[in-house]
Amino acid sequence: MNTGSDRGAHEPATGESSSGAVEETPHVSKAPAFIKARRSLHLSWQVGVFVVGLAVIGAGIAMLVLPGPGWVAIFAGLAIWATEFAWAHLVLRWTKRKVTEAAQKALDPKVRRRNIILTSAGLVIAAALIAFYLWKYGLVLPWDITDQ
Repeated sequence: MNTGSDRGAHEPATGESSSGAVEETPHVSKAPAFIKARRSLHLSWQVGVFVVGLAVIGAGIAMLVLPGPGWVAIFAGLAIWATEFAWAHLVLRWTKRKVTEAAQKALDPKVRRRNIILTSAGLVIAAALIAFYLWKYGLVLPWDITDQ
């Protein structure tokens, strides 16, 4: 396994080679050395990491419809998987990049102004619909409804 210690002295630690191209550093398991030394123990470790990550992601999916920080839990489960699996590391890095791009776009004054206008228009329409409903049918509480 390449732990990065055999990098040449002339190459920067950021993964950029001397030619200027960005190199992809290989994914290295975060398991302790004594676990990585034994294949069966390392495989058991990876199964355990997968199960824990799956449980956290499952809880996050449930929290999308239940109270709780669903997306945070899903990303936390993905981060747990990324400690052992290269594919999860790539997905997590792509997700971080997309979230950063979305945050930068949301901070753009034109986009913020548009979002404020659309939200205000939506609230005005909702208030008008509620006012019309109350004018037409009045406010009848559920416990005051009588069967006819």
